Amino acid sequence: MSNHEPKVAGHFACELDAKVEGMPDFEVTTFENGRFPDEVLAYRDIVTAGRKIARELLRAGIGKGDRFAVQMRNHPEFLYAFYAASVTGAAAVVIDPRTKGSRLDYVLRDSKAKGILFTSELMEGVDEVIQGIPDLKVLGVAYKEGMDVPVTDKYPGLDEILAGPEVPPPDQPSEDLNLPFEVIYTSGTTGDPKGVVMKGSRMAAFSTIAQLVWQYTQEDKLYTGLSLTHGNAQAVTMMPSLLLAIPSVFSQRFTKSRIWDLCRKHGCTTFSLLGGMMMGIYSEPEKPDDGDNPVKVVLSAGTPLAIWESFEKRFNLRIHEWYGAVEGGFAHNPVGVGPVGSFGKALEGLMEMNVVRDDDTECAPHEVGELVSRMVGQEVEVEYLGKKKASEEKTRGGWLRSGDMCHTDEEGWLYFDYRKGGGLRRAGDFIMPEHVESVIATHPDVTDVCVYGIPAASGAPGEVDLVAAVVPAPGCTIEAKSVFQQFLEGLEKNSVPSYLQVVDAIPKTISEKNLDRVLREKFREDAENVFKLEDFV
Repeated sequence: MSNHEPKVAGHFACELDAKVEGMPDFEVTTFENGRFPDEVLAYRDIVTAGRKIARELLRAGIGKGDRFAVQMRNHPEFLYAFYAASVTGAAAVVIDPRTKGSRLDYVLRDSKAKGILFTSELMEGVDEVIQGIPDLKVLGVAYKEGMDVPVTDKYPGLDEILAGPEVPPPDQPSEDLNLPFEVIYTSGTTGDPKGVVMKGSRMAAFSTIAQLVWQYTQEDKLYTGLSLTHGNAQAVTMMPSLLLAIPSVFSQRFTKSRIWDLCRKHGCTTFSLLGGMMMGIYSEPEKPDDGDNPVKVVLSAGTPLAIWESFEKRFNLRIHEWYGAVEGGFAHNPVGVGPVGSFGKALEGLMEMNVVRDDDTECAPHEVGELVSRMVGQEVEVEYLGKKKASEEKTRGGWLRSGDMCHTDEEGWLYFDYRKGGGLRRAGDFIMPEHVESVIATHPDVTDVCVYGIPAASGAPGEVDLVAAVVPAPGCTIEAKSVFQQFLEGLEKNSVPSYLQVVDAIPKTISEKNLDRVLREKFREDAENVFKLEDFV
């Protein structure tokens, strides 16, 4: 083994340690911060800072087999925390920065996280929740430029910790690929969200896919504005970049108006999208230089069929469509190979994918059924943290049950239709109507509510825009601004309805279930009883 090879191949901390030995000053990633200066990281920066956070974890009694939470937008501290997790053997519970209130409380308690790292912009929401969790230790708060939150001595400042002297690696660093490395929570389409446990060995697979499927080379430069707490950003951008020494650029959040300027500025050759985002980019006013950009391929999950080819033509690039879930399952439609509209086929010889009926018999072409998958020659394994029964049900019969309803064509190409079980798919997230309804049910002017979906204006297949149909309480008048404000305060942004539909009553079945079909039929965007979120924010 040469000096620059990782001690354990595929182990995140070992891989980065080896990179520091061989190319310490290689600038592997850039965090662009809008009107504030970019933060450019070399391998040396990530490992040096990661070891400092690792020391704080160990000081707090967090080590092998323990868990700690990380909640922030895309910032360098996220990568430092990942290194710290890997080198200590603790698992990072990554939490979408939009998560707040009861949902945040649930995730922190369910995960049994012993500590948390977060950025100061989330201070108010995090502080409110963790006051009720006395055993949860704040490991550090990062105060980033542009965050209008005063520095406080209530919690340790992560900036001060990182500014301290260098520290050596832990005395007994973890090198076990089978240890849990990360926990990512699902959207909770069939109840409370579940924590998917990811072992360290899963990270190595992302670099293999990057080379064999995405076919990244050292000439590429990757970009994403997707949250690093999302499996997409990790699998398509973060891990391939760090493990393969391919430069990358991260924005704090997705920006449809600046994406081409960013790619031009940094020379990015590829980026990843979820379907609804693509329509957002396409809906921007056309510019003469739309096609003058360095991007060659967009890796998309859920490209709207209506704009697939025109998007490629307008922006002078190709679309590589794919499908994947955090629990597992993978298919892709390489550029110029499969039909437009299909998310592809499974990797031949590595994975099996079928569309099946309720009795597990295989569906005929064009017949809609549930997508199931399994790796060839391997036992199907999914671990939902603390939920053995749900884990077993997810892999019932030796197949991974996706919950996605799909169909094939005569040649076996796969197409997405809708999500099983009533969840509404919006911009890549699956949202339960009941969760949204619960937030507005306490509004003093609302006596009944039904949340449902209409086909997304983005045109993304299987995705919806949310409508909240509300009934005024006796003697009350619905003030749309007040209702939208309660949604905004109680929900993650992606769960806030786009429309408010004021009705006299919610139609019900004989068993008192909401008949959203009737509401959907009566919905008109320009109706007098319909109000748009965009008019009030």
